[in-house]
Amino acid sequence: MGERGLDRRQLIGAGLLLALGVGTPIALWRRHAEGESGSADAGQRALAERLSDLVVPATDTPGALAARVPDWLLLALSHGQAGTGTQPAGPFATVRAVGAAAPMGLGWLDAVGRQLNAMARGDFVSLPAKAQHDLLAALDAEAFKPGNDAHPWHKIKELILTGYYTSEIGGSQELRYELVPGRWEPDIPIGPQTRAFSSDWTAVDFG
Repeated sequence: MGERGLDRRQLIGAGLLLALGVGTPIALWRRHAEGESGSADAGQRALAERLSDLVVPATDTPGALAARVPDWLLLALSHGQAGTGTQPAGPFATVRAVGAAAPMGLGWLDAVGRQLNAMARGDFVSLPAKAQHDLLAALDAEAFKPGNDAHPWHKIKELILTGYYTSEIGGSQELRYELVPGRWEPDIPIGPQTRAFSSDWTAVDFG
C-alpha cells in the first residue's frame, strides 16, 4: 500500500481479471441503480466505506467512495459473490445464531473487521486515517503471505477492486474508455501516466 492507499495502476490487472471470476458485477450495478441495497447494519456499512476508501482513494480521478463501491460491496456480499456464500474457514468463521437472517457473505466483512479491531485494540473505524492505513497495510501484508489464501481479506479486497473497475467512474475515468477506437497503430509511446483502455486487457501492466 502506498502513502494514500493501494497503488491503483499496479492493481488494474488484478481488478479486471477478478471481474471475470466474480460472476455478474454489471448486473449488481444494475440492481444498485434500481435501488437494491445490501443487508448490512451501520457498523458493517461504516467498515465497508473505510476499507473501500483506503483501497481506492481519490487521487487525480475519483475513488471508491465517489463510485459508490461500498454500496456495491455490501450488495455483492449479500448475494454471496466471489465465493462468499459460505462461511469463512477455520479461525475466521463467524458464530451465527440459529435462523440468523443476515447473509453469509457479510461474515467475511465481519471477520476482517474483528481482526482490524484486535490490531487497533479498539474500534478501527474510529481511528485517524493514517492509523487506519497503517493497520490495513499490515493486515494486507499478513493476508497475502504464502499459505494464507483462506484469509477473508482476499475476498473483500477482490470485491472492492472489482466493484471499482466495473463502475462507470472506474471504467471510464480511471481507465480509458473509447466507444469507437481509432485507427490501428502498432507502436505508440507509453509512460507511467498512460491509462489502460477499459476494453483492452492486453494493454494492462500486470507489474
